[in-house]
Amino acid sequence: MTSQDATPILSQDDISRVQNYLLDLQNRICTALESVEPEARFREDPWQRPEGGGGITRVLSQGRVIEQGGVNFSSVAGTRLPPSATAARPELANRKFQAMGVSLVIHPHNPYVPTSHANVRFLVAEKPGQAPIWWFGGGFDLTPFYPFKEDVLHWHQTARNACAPFGSGLYPRYKKECDNYFFLKHRNETRGVGGLFFDDLNTGGFENCFSFMQSIGDHYIDAYLPIVQKRKDIPYNESQRAFQLYRRGRYVEFNLVYDRGTLFGLQSGGRTESILMSMPPVAHWQYNWSPVPGSPEALLYEDYLKPRDWLGEDA
Repeated sequence: MTSQDATPILSQDDISRVQNYLLDLQNRICTALESVEPEARFREDPWQRPEGGGGITRVLSQGRVIEQGGVNFSSVAGTRLPPSATAARPELANRKFQAMGVSLVIHPHNPYVPTSHANVRFLVAEKPGQAPIWWFGGGFDLTPFYPFKEDVLHWHQTARNACAPFGSGLYPRYKKECDNYFFLKHRNETRGVGGLFFDDLNTGGFENCFSFMQSIGDHYIDAYLPIVQKRKDIPYNESQRAFQLYRRGRYVEFNLVYDRGTLFGLQSGGRTESILMSMPPVAHWQYNWSPVPGSPEALLYEDYLKPRDWLGEDA
């Protein structure tokens, strides 16, 4: 499976199938995450945009396990793709578009439970007299504060399982793309321990690409929920909480400086509240801070915030 098919074929039924899958995925993820919360539930907020389309934002806040999490479905249309989508692909300029996807970020209370992100998306760009250009993208990544190696191995093994039916080379390829994408150049560190990231996928036919995107979306809960269940009740102190809030600042830095999805949403006239739902409810910045050598905080920097071949493959 590679990117960019010269003669893609697409129907309105295909587009509807993708949208129905995404709505169902949003429901399943919210139900799974609510299973670890004694009382808190996702609040639903449907929205529309004047330019075309809309979405359903679901936010869970002040839960016992999840401090704040958002699971957003959007399906928007426009008369022209924004610069963030056409800068590297000039053939897409001046095309009208449809873009739909599910995007989520979960910020837990407990510093021993990692933050997680997942996104699956589908875009169609059309121009009169020419065949539509379509592609899929997505992935998921994990951002621990006090990491456990067994959790990281489980996360990457599940990512490999998601890719396996489509070819043995996909996990190493998309793991590497994830390491490259979620990298804070100004900090010279990865955002976390990675996962999968793919974009511009449309080779091998619609059915194959759609199936791959579904596999990525379906494996997110398999990857994340067992980690939450295992770590959510570990005792922690104020110092560990402070470190979690400090590291959350890196999440904000990445989303505002580098994240393509944030930029696409803002440039395409998306709903700002839904686009910025990925932000943590509380984050701290501290001037010129560094961890104490030999501390658990130093272990995160030394062993986890750099690209690493977790499963012993040539990634």
